[in-house]
Amino acid sequence: MSDTLSLRDPEVYKAVLGETLRQADHLELIASENYVSEAVLEAQGSVLTNKYAEGYPGKRYYGGCEWVDVAERLAIERAKQLFGAEHANVQPHSGTQANIAMYLSVIAPGDTVMALSLDHGGHLSHGHPLNFSGKYFKIVPMTVRRDDELIDYDEAERLAQERRPKMIFAGASNYSRIFDWKRLKECADKVGAYFAADIAHYAGMIAVGVYPSPVGLADFTTTTTHKTLRGPRGGMILCKAAHAAAVDKINFPGTQGGPLMHVIAAKAVCFGEALKPEFKEYQRKTLENARHLAKALAGLGYRIVSGGTDCHLFSLDLRPKNTTGKEAEAALDKAGITVNKNAIPFDPQKPFIASGVRIGTPAVTTRGMALAEMDQIAQWIDDSIAHKGDEGYLKSVAEKVKGLCRRFPVYPKLVKEMENGKA
Repeated sequence: MSDTLSLRDPEVYKAVLGETLRQADHLELIASENYVSEAVLEAQGSVLTNKYAEGYPGKRYYGGCEWVDVAERLAIERAKQLFGAEHANVQPHSGTQANIAMYLSVIAPGDTVMALSLDHGGHLSHGHPLNFSGKYFKIVPMTVRRDDELIDYDEAERLAQERRPKMIFAGASNYSRIFDWKRLKECADKVGAYFAADIAHYAGMIAVGVYPSPVGLADFTTTTTHKTLRGPRGGMILCKAAHAAAVDKINFPGTQGGPLMHVIAAKAVCFGEALKPEFKEYQRKTLENARHLAKALAGLGYRIVSGGTDCHLFSLDLRPKNTTGKEAEAALDKAGITVNKNAIPFDPQKPFIASGVRIGTPAVTTRGMALAEMDQIAQWIDDSIAHKGDEGYLKSVAEKVKGLCRRFPVYPKLVKEMENGKA
C-alpha cells in the first residue's frame, strides 16, 4: 500500500488497517477463509482492474484486450491442467455465480434438482428456499442418516427414482466426509439426469489428489477459488467439452457482464501456485491438522459431527458443553479465535443460534502451524468456551493467541508498515 489511501480516504484506510491487524493477530478457523500469497494480492491490486473485456480471449467486444487475453488464457489452461478438465470458464465472480450459470446452461426454471439439504451440510445455492436456486427450481433434498451423519445414498437413489430430477447436484459447505461421486453419477444416469458437483470447499485437496475428484465423472464441476485453493475471491466452472459453448454463452452475456480481469489474473497466479509440488504438501498438512484438531477436541469432551473428517473442516456439537454456536462464536472471537456458528444435522436450535461451530484448518496451516499448535488451539477453544462469560479471562487468552500468531506471521512486511504508520 502507499500513502495515497491513508491521505485520500482515512476512514477506509482505518478499516483496511484494522482488518490487516485482525488477520495478523487472530487465529482464523473459518473453513472457507485463507490467506492468499503476496503475488496473488499484487495481481488482484493491479491495473487490470481498469480494463473492460466483455467476451472471451480472442472474441472481445472491446479493443485493447491483448494483455488481459494473455492473463485469461493462462488462467484457463492452468485450471484445465490442474483438474484434468476438458473446459474451464474462469469468469464467474463467485461460487454462486458459477452455480447460476451452470444450472441455466442445461436446465430451466421449474425443473427439479436434487441436492444436499442446507441443514445437513449443503449450500444456499443448492436449493435454499430464500435463494434463487430454491425460488426457481423444485428441490429434492438429500439428507444424512441420523445414526452416523453420513449421506444416505440409498434414500437419495429412491427419491431420484421417484422424483426424476433433471439434475443431481453434489457438494456441500459443511460436510466433512468423502462424497461418493461415482455412486451419485450412476444414480443420475439411471434417471437421465445431469450430474454436477460443487467442490468449492474441497478444490485445493482435489487438485493434488488428497480428496477424490468428480472431474471427468460430472457433466459440470463448479468451485470457488478462495478456500482451499488459496486464491482470490471468485468462482469457476469446469465441464465436459460438449457443454463448453452453453456454459460460456450463459455466463456471458447470460448472467454476467464484463469480467473482473484483475481477479482473473490473480486466479491464474493461484492456479500456477497450486501446480507446484509444495502445494500438495500444504494440502496434506491441512488434512493432518484438521484430523488432529478434531481428535484433540474430542478428547476434551466435544462431539465431532460424523465422528471425524476426511478434509479440511469439521463441526463441533456443543450440546455436551451446554453451549450454543452463537455463544461459542462470540466467546472465541473475544479470545482472538475466529469461527462461525453452524447448524448440525437434526439441530434443535434455530440456524441463527445453532448447536455447533464449523472449524477449518486451511488458514492456520498456511501460516505454518502444525500438530503442536493444534493441541494448543484445542485447549484455548475449550478454555474460552468454559469461561464464555468472563471478559478478563477471554482477553488473557487473546494475548496468548496474539503471541502465537506473531510466531507464525502473515504479511509481515505489510503489518510492520501499517503499525509504523507508513502504509
